[in-house]
Amino acid sequence: MDEITPVSLRRRRLLATSVGFATLATGAGRLWAAPRCADDADWIPSTRSLQDLPRQMQALGVPGIGIAVVEQGRLAWSRGFGLANAERGTPVGEDTLFEAASLSKPVFAYVVLQLVDRGELALDKPLVAYRRPDYLAEHPWIDRITVRDVLRHSTGLPDWRKDPANEKLVPAVAPGTRIDYSGEAFVWLQLVVETVTGESLDETARRMLFAPAGMRDSSYAWDSGLAARSAYGHYAPGDAHPGMPPQMLREAFEAALPIATQWNKPLAAWRYADAERALPLVQAHAPPGVANWPSDILANAAASLRCTAPDYARFMALMVHAGPASWELRPATRSAMLSRQIDVPGRWTEKGLGWNLESTARGPVFYHSGSNGGIFKTFALGDAARRRALVVLTNAANGNLLYRRIVRAATGLDLLAFDL
Repeated sequence: MDEITPVSLRRRRLLATSVGFATLATGAGRLWAAPRCADDADWIPSTRSLQDLPRQMQALGVPGIGIAVVEQGRLAWSRGFGLANAERGTPVGEDTLFEAASLSKPVFAYVVLQLVDRGELALDKPLVAYRRPDYLAEHPWIDRITVRDVLRHSTGLPDWRKDPANEKLVPAVAPGTRIDYSGEAFVWLQLVVETVTGESLDETARRMLFAPAGMRDSSYAWDSGLAARSAYGHYAPGDAHPGMPPQMLREAFEAALPIATQWNKPLAAWRYADAERALPLVQAHAPPGVANWPSDILANAAASLRCTAPDYARFMALMVHAGPASWELRPATRSAMLSRQIDVPGRWTEKGLGWNLESTARGPVFYHSGSNGGIFKTFALGDAARRRALVVLTNAANGNLLYRRIVRAATGLDLLAFDL
């Protein structure tokens, strides 16, 4: 899955004597430390790191991985390694799709802010002014939640309800007062976007972002073609469960696919009302627990994006390059995505609009991680000032252990986000 674009790259200059991971001994054990790389070194993994990667994948039980790097605001390099399905021996190819998991959220945030730039949404307007789903509780805090609150995770809403079929969605605290990471909030905002565009999530994302950005291998939805190219998630080594773990999104979408075929309406075109109507039909033949509420069988702004590593890097390029095209975010809006949006005392990391922000010895970076079903672990990191980014997509429970090693080796950064 190699891809090289004709950009002039400043090659890596390692200040450490090894490209491996240095260790620091402490009384409490051994701590991993990042190798020291020159400030102007690019983030393309070194040859020695790539040669050692299969050994690390085997040790950590990560069958497949996709890595992509942005330099000078453009996709500069990408590779895929290992297996998309370890049981079948299916290799990771250049078109293998990984579940991006919560890396779905920054992509959706970008689309939302495109609508803000066009005047179709307002950042500080309450969501209820656009749409109030029936599953919301009657509570005064609900009426105060804004688009900005969703994108900076200050709605007060939970991540996910335990029993969405029977439980109303209610905030735990007043919006704008603390950080509460919430997938539920993104789903509500997704329904708002449906209302203002008259389209499904995937239709809007494709029209406004995927098509103009050349992200041909990205979708929030599902069909037989996407199924054939999608990686499977895997347990960690030594896990007592036999065989493959439950493939949550795959199983839910596969259960809905016959209904989409019968209706002659692809899942990519489904809106929430379609999922509501289809739910009892899906539940009639799906295994228990696969589809509990309409959002389980609907493209999901918080979690269901699947893409190749190069495609996600193309999105990251939009976050770090200069001179945007007319369809891209305005420079001030892009800057707002990467600027602190809420002041919560005592936090070691900040929230932008769709991104986490961390200060490092080399300046600020933005990042996001993802985990779907505990078996797809993903990470994206960007440095806007140096116009570079790194994306790592994995298909295993220990993928987070591997992507941390890759990020440390390639960038020389040891993020607090990896330990807290």
